[in-house]
Amino acid sequence: MEQIQTFFMIFAAQKINMKYILSLFLVAVLLIGCEKKSENAMHVSGTIDGLKKGTLFLQHIKDSSLTTIDSVVIKGNGDFKFEHDIESPEVFYLYLEKADNNDINDRIIFFGEKGDITINTAWNTFDSKAEITGSKSQETFQECRDILSRFNTKDLEYVQAMIRQENPLDSLQLDSVQKLANKNSLRRYLYVLNFALTNPDSPVSPYMALTEASDANPKYLDSISKALSPEVANSKYGKTLKAYLAKTN
Repeated sequence: MEQIQTFFMIFAAQKINMKYILSLFLVAVLLIGCEKKSENAMHVSGTIDGLKKGTLFLQHIKDSSLTTIDSVVIKGNGDFKFEHDIESPEVFYLYLEKADNNDINDRIIFFGEKGDITINTAWNTFDSKAEITGSKSQETFQECRDILSRFNTKDLEYVQAMIRQENPLDSLQLDSVQKLANKNSLRRYLYVLNFALTNPDSPVSPYMALTEASDANPKYLDSISKALSPEVANSKYGKTLKAYLAKTN
């Protein structure tokens, strides 16, 4: 009788061990599956210093519309974290809905890509003082935007000069300022086109061609499209540029 009891105890223990081993196996399979999925994931995290209450949205352009991917409610702590699968680098937005009834300074634009991206900022200088690290595409994007901001500043100066009420310009002066504005616009176009041609390995190039020089001579845009590396040509904006050219030709 004791031998029979011992047999059943051993058998029961083996069943428990088998269930335990099976459970570990299933957990391992799930973990491996998660790891494979995360290979295409973009992880965006950071801190919004001084933010006590608000909602943060991760957004991008889909089918020509600004679409919300995910959101997080922030209460008493400015830390946030997002994860999103991404096929190729593209532009994303962090939109902060805060309880100050002010729509200014509430959206950060950044070039996202696979991997870890950190965005640290403050609630009162949300977009103007954001520090973004971890994205090589973002570095190139920011470099280009810094140059373009100089052209934009010049444009604003020329417009202000032409519409000022105090000591208004005469016709000759207006004509002179208009010529300067036209030259500034031309230089801006040339910079964008040259940037796109000389950075064929960056997904920022087709994006800038589409957003900043879409009305340029199609032959220049075609040259940019043909110069892109295979990887960039097959990216979201590389394909979009090619489709745009197909429609204009």
